[in-house]
Amino acid sequence: MIVVGVDAHRQTHTAAVVNAQTAVELEVLSVFARPAGHEQLLDWATALSDERLWAIEDCRTLSGSLERYLLRAGERVVRVPPKLIAKVRDSARTFGKSDSVDAVAVARAAIREPGLPVATLPGPEREIRLLVDHRDNLVQDTTRYQRRLREHLHEIDPDMQPPLRTLAQRTTLDSLARKLAARPQDAQVRIARELIRRIRELVRRVKELKTQLARLVRKVCPALLELPGCGPLTAARILADVGDVHRFASDAHLSTYIGTSPLDASSGQQRRHRLNRTGNRRLNQALYLIAITQARIHPPARTYIARRVSEGKTSREAIRALKRYIARRIYRILTTGLQEVPPPRPITGSAPTRCL
Repeated sequence: MIVVGVDAHRQTHTAAVVNAQTAVELEVLSVFARPAGHEQLLDWATALSDERLWAIEDCRTLSGSLERYLLRAGERVVRVPPKLIAKVRDSARTFGKSDSVDAVAVARAAIREPGLPVATLPGPEREIRLLVDHRDNLVQDTTRYQRRLREHLHEIDPDMQPPLRTLAQRTTLDSLARKLAARPQDAQVRIARELIRRIRELVRRVKELKTQLARLVRKVCPALLELPGCGPLTAARILADVGDVHRFASDAHLSTYIGTSPLDASSGQQRRHRLNRTGNRRLNQALYLIAITQARIHPPARTYIARRVSEGKTSREAIRALKRYIARRIYRILTTGLQEVPPPRPITGSAPTRCL
């Protein structure tokens, strides 16, 4: 059996064939990152062995096209995180870095780490991910234009500055447009009016994308919207970044991926855990928004946080514990569509409890 490691770039893909038992490098091939190059890679690997595993560096904006081509051809593909590749490359006896060196490191990392995520053909979550990322970018653009508009308004007339957080409102933009239209049309006034027009367009498009995402979420996983504190945009982010939930063996694996489970920091006789600052931070933020919303409006969550605080935890630690339980509920919703989950397993020295 062979492992084919692929170092993906925008213009070229470099593949290295490594023996799966000995991790010895066999051959290296570079092709153009185009459909013809994908076909050339597959023919090359097929001629070398009937049993093969493709290991691709997990940078899907560059490797997504090759990954989908291989999956449609019936190949087995795993995704290798870049941090594992760096560790393998640093542990080598030789120095230096090149595409071929990286491709070999990708293959050897796949041999060293048998539990890597298996790639699958994208489902509806890919469309959701594209739309939610596009909306986030438009929101950032809107914020940037609003800052520039405020700078120009301050120079034109400081009294024209609108209240904070109102530059996305239609009435505020209409009022500013009328005031600017009544002033002498010098370069700065014209720029400010142009910024208002762009902000209008961006705000309108952002609202359209929110409606479109809400419709997609209701179609793909309506049960997620029934989770208290989970709105359409938060649900879209969860579906987009979790992807195929079956790639996680359990809710604990999903929680580790999100970064809501504490990390073991024990040593010798001392047993302790520390805050997990790793994982998918966008998903972590989504769960945080759900948790703080539940802490404000959802009675079972408020009761749970109060109990945790009475046990000696801080309010922030109680929110983190609530996030872990929310991750368990999300895993159950995405796998079965059910809202209820079994009670969390009791921690040593405490009685079993039901959080929500």
